[in-house]
Formats: sequence, structure tokens, C-alpha cells
Amino acid sequence: MERAPMAMDVDALLDRRSLRRKVTLWRVLALVGAAVAIIAIGLAAGGRALIGGPGAHVARLTIDGVITGDRPTLEAIRRVREAKNASAVIVSINSPGGTVTGSEALYRALRELAEAKPTVAVVTGVAASGGYIAAMATDRIISPDTAIVGSIGVVLQYPNFVKTLDMLGVKVEAVRSSPLKAQPSGVEPTPPEARAALEATVLDTYAWFRDLVKERRALTDAEVQRIADGRVFTGRQGLPLKLVDGLGGEKDARAWLASARKIDADLKVLDYRREAPLRRFGLFSGALALLGFGEAAAALGAAERAADVQSLDGLLSIWQPQPQN
Repeated sequence: MERAPMAMDVDALLDRRSLRRKVTLWRVLALVGAAVAIIAIGLAAGGRALIGGPGAHVARLTIDGVITGDRPTLEAIRRVREAKNASAVIVSINSPGGTVTGSEALYRALRELAEAKPTVAVVTGVAASGGYIAAMATDRIISPDTAIVGSIGVVLQYPNFVKTLDMLGVKVEAVRSSPLKAQPSGVEPTPPEARAALEATVLDTYAWFRDLVKERRALTDAEVQRIADGRVFTGRQGLPLKLVDGLGGEKDARAWLASARKIDADLKVLDYRREAPLRRFGLFSGALALLGFGEAAAALGAAERAADVQSLDGLLSIWQPQPQN
């Protein structure tokens, strides 16, 4: 009789262990199920089947926002280039430009793509500065009548806080290895020789941009001079100036691919996303979200986005309307 409580304790312990194993099993099964669901949804969204790949199709790449030459965009272009069933490519562009170096990297990647497959750019809103550099990498540029194109130019901007620091009674001093080191500084007047050196750099980059326009658009010096002063044009204005090849949208791009490149007009269009469905933490953050761990999923998503953030340092090829006073 004295051992009965001990027996009850043992039974309770065994029952608790059994329950714990069941709960753990269900958690694992739920996580696996969520992962499988995310994989299926991701593959379906990307136009890929779980078994085998897509059939013949026209790929669509989207270039939007500020251009920095980010890895996800370049990776998407590589995937399209290597996709054996991608018969042609539509590059959908809505970008005011970005860094010159990033725009150059994007241009070179798109040129490699255009050498492998018929490629046509469709402007959906803006293809200015670096966005126009990207458009020029394709075989043909299609633009709506009212879209914005052009803005051929380069800018280097930096703040100057000299007057503000004077008002605060702050003077910044520097010891330099040479007069042009770390110029412009923004906290002291820019000497004339430093400004001249910066201007030479901007003009050299502008010459590269202008020569690229002349080569890719088959323009004369006089024709380039008319459009290369930094201004923007509508698609309708840009057509006689040879900035674009035709007016319209994706339907017109498909018609050109069919007539000029013999690409079947009935082929489906498959989007190639900048971010693959199963990148780094994407699978795990999606599973966490489905299981109710919203904060953890959000933290992983933020870490993923932060990994690809690049600042707009250096020379810019970007269209940025200035506010009026």
C-alpha cells in the first residue's frame, strides 16, 4: 500500500513523456507540411512544375525602382539566359536610374542576355538615365506615348554644411596626404582644383554614356547632341528622335518578336522574379509565419532584405525632378 503513490508517479511520468513525444511529432509534421506548401506555392508562382521544367515560353524580366546592380536582379538575368526553354525575353522597365556603375553592370548583363536570346524592352512608366541604359541593352525599345525616356547625363551631388558649421562656431580641420584627398568633404569649402577634378570625372562618365547612346541607337553626332543634354522626353517625342523604336506596350513587343524574330505569338509569358522563391531564409520564414510565429518570420525577412541593400554612393545616372521653391 505504501508503494501505490510511487507507481502513480511513474505512470504519470510515462504519460507525460508520451504526450510530449506526440506534441513534438505534430510540430515536426506541421513544419514539414508548411515547408512543402511553401515550396509548391513558390514553384507555382515562378511558373515551374515540381517535376520537370516549363515548356517553351517568353520570359519576362522586371527592372523597377532605383538601379544599384544588385545581386538578385543580375541572378534573375543569368537564370533567364541559361533557361533552355526561354525562347525570347521581354524586359519590363520602370526605373528613373541609379548609380552609374550599377547601371553599367545591369547593361552588360542584359547585353549578354540579348546575345543569347531575342530581347525587347517595354517601358511601363519611366526609363530614364540608368533605366534608359538598361533599355538600350535590348534589341528593341517599345514605349507608351506618355512614358518618360531619356535623361542622358550624369550627376555628382554632395551637401555643403560650411555655413551651418560657421553659425554653430564649429571649424573642421584636416591633415591630408595631398590637396585632393577626401574632396569634396562637405564641411569645408571645396577648392577650385578639387571641383575641377570632380567635373572631369563627371564629364568622362557622361562621355561614356553619350557614346553608348550613339552606338546602340545608331545616331550621328548631331542627333546625339539634340537629346544628350539631360532632359527627358515622352515616348511620343522620343520616337522621331530614335530614343525608342515603337509606341505601345507588351502586346506590341510580342507582335515584333513574332514578325522579326519568328517567336510564336501564342507562347505563354513566364515571370522570372528578382528574388527566387526559396532564397536563404525564405522557406523558414514562410513556415514560421504559417505556424503563427509572425515576429520571428518578420525578423528573418528583414535580415534577408538588409543583405541586399546597397547605398547610392558615387556618380549617379538618375532622373530626379527638383521641387520648386
